[in-house]
Amino acid sequence: MVKNRHLSKSIADALWTQFCSWVEYFGKVFGFVTVPVPPHDTSQNCSNFGDVVKKSLSSRTHTCYHCGHTQDRDGHAARNFLEKALSPVGYIGINA
Repeated sequence: MVKNRHLSKSIADALWTQFCSWVEYFGKVFGFVTVPVPPHDTSQNCSNFGDVVKKSLSSRTHTCYHCGHTQDRDGHAARNFLEKALSPVGYIGINA
């Protein structure tokens, strides 16, 4: 464990960049399209309604107060990731 918080953040950023490079490389090798998706608010935005539903990190379930959509937080974030990844390619909606 690194005691210097700034140094540990720099190491984590470098590892994340290397991981993304590997994913892109293997995508090209095996013929897959890789799309970088910013992770910001992927578990906060309702994938069903589109509105922001704030929650703490300890909350493991997404429940939208507007439409009543309930889902596991990780599955919900994955659905939002997929939606963001497919949107620049021209697909609209999860089931496209």
